[in-house]
Amino acid sequence: MAMNFGTRGCIALMVAHCAGMLDLVALPVWIGTLIQHYGLDPQQSGSLVTLFLLGAVIASVTLAPRFYRLPTKAVASLGFLLVGVCFALVSRTQSFLLMGILHGIAGLCVGAALSVTHGTIARSGHPHRLFSIVGFALGIFSVIFLGATPGLIEAKGGAALFVVFAIIMMLAAAVSAFTFPVVGQSPKSAGRTEHSSAPNAERLPEAVWFGILGISLMALVQAMTFSFLERVGHQREFGIEAITGVLVALGLVNLFPAALAGVLEKRIPAQVVMVAGPVVQAMLAFTIVSSTAFYGYAAAASFFAAVMIFTHTFVFGALARLDRSGRAMAATPAMLMTGAAVGPLLGGTLAKSFGYESLGLAALLFGTLATLSFLFTRLSDSKAPVKEGVA
Repeated sequence: MAMNFGTRGCIALMVAHCAGMLDLVALPVWIGTLIQHYGLDPQQSGSLVTLFLLGAVIASVTLAPRFYRLPTKAVASLGFLLVGVCFALVSRTQSFLLMGILHGIAGLCVGAALSVTHGTIARSGHPHRLFSIVGFALGIFSVIFLGATPGLIEAKGGAALFVVFAIIMMLAAAVSAFTFPVVGQSPKSAGRTEHSSAPNAERLPEAVWFGILGISLMALVQAMTFSFLERVGHQREFGIEAITGVLVALGLVNLFPAALAGVLEKRIPAQVVMVAGPVVQAMLAFTIVSSTAFYGYAAAASFFAAVMIFTHTFVFGALARLDRSGRAMAATPAMLMTGAAVGPLLGGTLAKSFGYESLGLAALLFGTLATLSFLFTRLSDSKAPVKEGVA
């Protein structure tokens, strides 16, 4: 039987998705603020964000196999609350060590909250459609965030970014505490559902693992390039107003890919999107870091995040159909943030050692590997049994 969460539940999932996926929106501003306002070099800035994302990976990997036994509402609300506290404390310190510790703790907490969010979405009646809806909400959020924060940081200083982060997380905690959907935590109720034990005990299909690898590699390219998008613009001397305009344009473009993915769910095979996505992403990444003309940089940057959002919506729907227990999709933060955790540090190291242009070559390499992974997902998909039931 399909689970329907109602309007209140869907709103809670939208808010939780936006807060939990903050890094996807905020990376260039985050890294740029650490470099410009805190005096850190690209490698140091990347390492702080990597600590945050690594914490999210650890939490997601730990909790995802236990998703069906977790008190999802409590995990989401408490997780976001603790993230908010951590970022509020970050805004009050200049100590690199303390900032690193707080980033790591915040990552652990956001990973826990986001795991139960994505696991819950996977248990809905239409996981592809619901993921496209929360993705559309993330697009709206990105327009507001990228349009408002650069000017606020210029006026108030770098600490303002972490105050904004804290407010976003506290809001997500409050919404989750009151309206977050509850699915499958009760052992008593779990015993009454046909999916209470069998799917949770089964091994994940081989196709799921290849899909996880593919989306992790895309997340690596996304984080590695997106983290330094603002810095590349500054190095080319495009100017703060022009770069802010690009970020706003990026946010506006991000309104459409998730919704478009929902509309095209039945019209384009998921495997086609999964194979083409990494190719387009790598080409855009190469253009961003190698183009000396503003319009080339601006066009590629504006559509860069949209490719990840569009492709990931199809990947989420495809893998959710292959694993009906919700375990694999509860590990979505691990999929995205394993690559994303490496991205800022790797990107910062490459930029420091060889210049920003080296990020484009790395993107082409990882994009090729992601495409191969999704090709194997397609080949394995035909062998994997598709289970019917709670979606």
